[in-house]
Amino acid sequence: MDQRTLLLKELRGEAIGILTDQSSTDEKFQNQVLRPILKLQNELFLASFENYIHKNKRDFYTLSVEKKLFLVENAIQKDIKFRNALKGIVIGLFTLEEYKTYIQNSSNLNKRMMNMLIERIKSQIQLFDKQV
Repeated sequence: MDQRTLLLKELRGEAIGILTDQSSTDEKFQNQVLRPILKLQNELFLASFENYIHKNKRDFYTLSVEKKLFLVENAIQKDIKFRNALKGIVIGLFTLEEYKTYIQNSSNLNKRMMNMLIERIKSQIQLFDKQV
C-alpha cells in the first residue's frame, strides 16, 4: 500500500457497523468507507451546513424543528451545488482502490452517502439553535 492509502485508513479508523458474509458490496463499502469518513468529517459537515443556511436560509433559526428538519433534507437532496460540495468532502478521503469501487456504482453509493449525511445532520439539529 502506498503512503496516502495507509494514512487515510489510519485516519478513518475501523469499519462502523456489522459486516457479514451475506453483506452486499454496497453495504460493505458503506460500513468500511462511508461511515468512518462521515464520522471523521462531522465537524466540517456541520460547518458547511451552517454556511449554507447563513448564505441561503437566513430565517432558519426562526423555523420550527419540523421545518428545520425538512430544510436539511431538502437542501441536501435538491441543491445540487451544495450536494456536490458534500460529496467532495467524502470522496476526497477515498483511497484510489475505494474510488475505483465507488465509480462502479456511484449512483447507489451516492444515495446511501446522502441519506446517512441527512440523518447525521438532522440528529444534531439542536446544535444550530445556539446561533439565535
